[in-house]
Amino acid sequence: MLDPDADTTRIDTHGATVLLNGDRAWKLKRPVRLRYFDFSTPDRRHDALAAELELNRRTAPGIYRGLHAIRRTDDGSVSLDGEGDTVDWVLEMTRFADDALLVCKAENGGLDDALLQRLAERVVDLHDGAEVCDDPHGAARLQNVVDGNLASMAAFPDIIEPDQAQRLTDRLTEMIASHADLLDARATASRVRRGHGDLHLGNIAVVDGEPIPFDCLEFDAELATTDVLYDIGFLVMDLWARGLHHEANVMINAYLDLSPADEDGYALLPLILGIRATVRAHVAAAEGALERAHHYLSLAIGFTEPEPPRLVAIGGGSGTGKSTIARAVGGDLAPAPGARILRTDVLRKRLAGVAMTAPLPRSAYTDEARAKVYTELYRLAEAGLRGGMSVIADAVFGRRTQSTTIADISVDFAGIWLEIDEQERISRIEHRRPDASDANADVARRQTQTLEKPDERWSRVVADDAAAQRVRQLLSRGWA
Repeated sequence: MLDPDADTTRIDTHGATVLLNGDRAWKLKRPVRLRYFDFSTPDRRHDALAAELELNRRTAPGIYRGLHAIRRTDDGSVSLDGEGDTVDWVLEMTRFADDALLVCKAENGGLDDALLQRLAERVVDLHDGAEVCDDPHGAARLQNVVDGNLASMAAFPDIIEPDQAQRLTDRLTEMIASHADLLDARATASRVRRGHGDLHLGNIAVVDGEPIPFDCLEFDAELATTDVLYDIGFLVMDLWARGLHHEANVMINAYLDLSPADEDGYALLPLILGIRATVRAHVAAAEGALERAHHYLSLAIGFTEPEPPRLVAIGGGSGTGKSTIARAVGGDLAPAPGARILRTDVLRKRLAGVAMTAPLPRSAYTDEARAKVYTELYRLAEAGLRGGMSVIADAVFGRRTQSTTIADISVDFAGIWLEIDEQERISRIEHRRPDASDANADVARRQTQTLEKPDERWSRVVADDAAAQRVRQLLSRGWA
């Protein structure tokens, strides 16, 4: 029930009314019928709110509290779940702080890598438990979205120039055709699921320090059933569109590190981002937001323009900051959303079948095991480059054969060899947060004696606080 002593704020959208009152939010569906949903009767509103409650409890059980009947007696009095006839339904939710939305954090520079890592974990958990679609036609499913986007853009010829909309659609259609086998294979492999459906920064709240996706797309199961990379792709595109290229790159790399079943899909990201930006363009046009529509349309076109992929290897002893540097520059590399960062520490845990931060015994670090990890690194790097995506290979590369093999994969190669004194490396290792790396002080000391420096294709960089900027300058010069 509404607290009469608390201020109440009303928020209206095209399909719902939300009343913010005290520590609660009360959501009602508006009695409207639009092209993509029908809330015109109490029964339909009940079904939509019931689905919203069930689906959002997958990620936000603490926010979605329950569904209540609004009832009216013959004397006109109204109550929740009381006596009388049911006239409508209302969803009870826990209210969070007004500035808790991730969109507010993004605008205020509050998106750190740790928060994005935790969000990736939550999205992977959502997708792992989501209902699987048995339709094997992944390419056709995405093509339907592209065709629908063209029809939606055609409704606003004064904002979105028809020839430009057609050229964009043709490009996206060509990209789908080139990736059709992969899209269909992913659908057959159960990577098409009922995910969130509307996963952008405005639908994620930070509550008690934890990122909580909420307000998923509940009114159309078909629309919400997509390739999981298309689901997470909305969030990645939203970050990229705001100029948060580092954050977008961190987000998608964290997701793929946690979801090896999606490793093969990185090459789909430019296509996915292009489709997602197109959706935002015609939605903005429908709202009469001319500048925003043009921004997203330009963004979508940019995603479809091919960029030459590049290979960067970052090597050096444990504690030199290889992963930190890789994350710092990953979003700088084209095409969007930046480089796939392949860490041998992550691949080692993946091949062992254990959680990313689970420690492995010394027996897992034999020469044979190490060779398997590097072989997987080379394989994935080659696959990423063939798919047209840039790659950063993050590994010690402590043997000349390892640093030479990775350099031989691509003529467009840049090697970065990080160096810093042993004691500083040990200090960094000892103060490291839980991570995929199992390196300790003893490992660092052994590396000091055994590391073999790479050849002249690698640039040596002092791994101090200015290392990331120095690496960025080296990469920019090398590819100018």
